[in-house]
Amino acid sequence: MNRKVLIFIFFTITIFALAILGIFFTFVFYKGLNSFSLNIIFDNVGFWDAILGNKRVFDGIFPAIMGSIFVSLLAVIFALPIGFLSGVFIAIFASKKLKNLFSFSYELLAFVPSIVVGLFGLSITIYLHNNFFQELYTCLLISSICLAILIIPYIVKMTEQALYTIPHQIKNSVLNLGATKYQNLFLLQLPYISKQLFSSIVLSIGRAVEDTAVIMMTGAVAMAGIPTSILEKYEAIPFFIFYISSQYQDIYELNKGYIASMILLFVSLSLFIFAFLIQKLTLKRGKNFEQ
Repeated sequence: MNRKVLIFIFFTITIFALAILGIFFTFVFYKGLNSFSLNIIFDNVGFWDAILGNKRVFDGIFPAIMGSIFVSLLAVIFALPIGFLSGVFIAIFASKKLKNLFSFSYELLAFVPSIVVGLFGLSITIYLHNNFFQELYTCLLISSICLAILIIPYIVKMTEQALYTIPHQIKNSVLNLGATKYQNLFLLQLPYISKQLFSSIVLSIGRAVEDTAVIMMTGAVAMAGIPTSILEKYEAIPFFIFYISSQYQDIYELNKGYIASMILLFVSLSLFIFAFLIQKLTLKRGKNFEQ
């Protein structure tokens, strides 16, 4: 096949894929912005009354937004210590056999479907409720733990990759001055990859905030309001979109789904771009050091 023809085919397919992406974003943001109003977000409650919790928002998207923030932040709090320490151990201290074993295990965990993780969380909750804690039901705590299981592999992998990409000149500079391996790790390598670690946290929040299957089975419900305890049920944007779009009664309720979709897409896109820029700055700093 002629080389120019082959290049043209690849170019056409790429443009087609970008066109689909553009149509998708245009549709979601057009529908969302066209229907957007503060009344849909906060119902008939004032902005500051809703933010400060003085009045409850019954028929708006605001409780779902707050629920998504709570469950995502809790998931990252649970996942970050495990993922970060595991990544450091695998990259720095593990033998070759252990490194291969742990890396394979976390990669396998990353491929587990989220619905399976949600079913696991539901089953554990039922077992604990029947045998130990009769007041325990699916709730914000269970959802955040299950989401943490989903995002741990990402934090582990990004921590590993960040440590592997440190230039040898930096790794050896402190060792040549007589520092120990632990001093080199805590005083040089970890501060050096701090931006990349922050990037992994941002991406983890994005991964947690968009998941639907887990939260549907472990605590997200409709009309729960803003939770005041981690043992309460809650609302979340992905579940809100599913619920309102599958059971809407009129165009006003369907417009809520479009607005919620726009908000979720905007948050996910913003987190991705932010993390991408951090990674770009980090790689640029590493190249400048090598030069």
